[in-house]
Amino acid sequence: MAGSPQQDDYPHAGAPRRRVLAAAALAPMLAGASAPARAMAAGTAGGKNGRLVKPVPTAVSGWEAVANVLGRPGDMKRNMMYHTAFPRRDLLVRSRGVIVRPALALGSHVSFVRYADESTMMMGDLVVAESELQPFIDALTEHEIGLTAIHKHLLSQRPDIWWVHVHAHGHHPVTLARGLRAALDRTATPPPLASAPPQPLDLDTAAIDATLGAKGSIDDGIYKSVFVRRETVSDGRRVLPPGLGSTTAFNFQPLGGGYAALSGDCAMIAKEVQDVLAALRRAGAELVELHNHGLTDKPRLFFVHFWLVGDGVRIARALRPAVAATNVAPAG
Repeated sequence: MAGSPQQDDYPHAGAPRRRVLAAAALAPMLAGASAPARAMAAGTAGGKNGRLVKPVPTAVSGWEAVANVLGRPGDMKRNMMYHTAFPRRDLLVRSRGVIVRPALALGSHVSFVRYADESTMMMGDLVVAESELQPFIDALTEHEIGLTAIHKHLLSQRPDIWWVHVHAHGHHPVTLARGLRAALDRTATPPPLASAPPQPLDLDTAAIDATLGAKGSIDDGIYKSVFVRRETVSDGRRVLPPGLGSTTAFNFQPLGGGYAALSGDCAMIAKEVQDVLAALRRAGAELVELHNHGLTDKPRLFFVHFWLVGDGVRIARALRPAVAATNVAPAG
């Protein structure tokens, strides 16, 4: 609608105070000084004539300054998402009697995406202990990084932990990275470790792949099967790269003898939700959370987190109807 606030400025779209802050943040840059470590709202929220703005391919080398601020290297996903992981290896978490490996459900991560209008979107999902949650939120707010969800991935976990979806958009990716780093510094998120070579898993991964119709991958001892929505998903006026904030993921943690603990997440549109929830319960899954990841996504996406323990191949077979009930394709 004409005159409505721009829909993809986070966290407070169109607020006059934000415009003043953005102008104040730009002043030192125009005078030749370095920009403060604050995430500025983008000056233009979308393409001309209301058209969607598309992401553009980038390379790891183009994100070196962001990596330096975050203090660890990242990698590229689908040539468009600069992805950095912050696994909470410092937390010894138990859920339903299972010691949860970081890659199963404690894998904080954030992605940066460059757009055709030369702006950058930052989106991620970060794990924080309950004692860290409020200072973490305060730091995000101070640096104008939006929160789009605060929720759980696990049942009966000890210690108490939370997952926070973050979203920011601006023309200075290093500013976004500084704001994120300031929030992470209010947590005990540990420094990165060197990657260990993949080890054989006590799971029939070939049968899991065949059953789900997707080729999985090993991440720090966890077998992951990932699907992406087939639709074009946008956030405000920006197209999201496939898989950014819109994946269905099944993470298998081997327990021995072909058994696994599974932490799962299904991405759904509204008309799919009830069929997926029913299919998951028929599969024996315990439902944890039903929520959104974004505020202005289109189509509107819902996510359900769930937990399941059993024979890995039988789990995959039981989950197949939930996959079939959604418009997804293997991530590849």
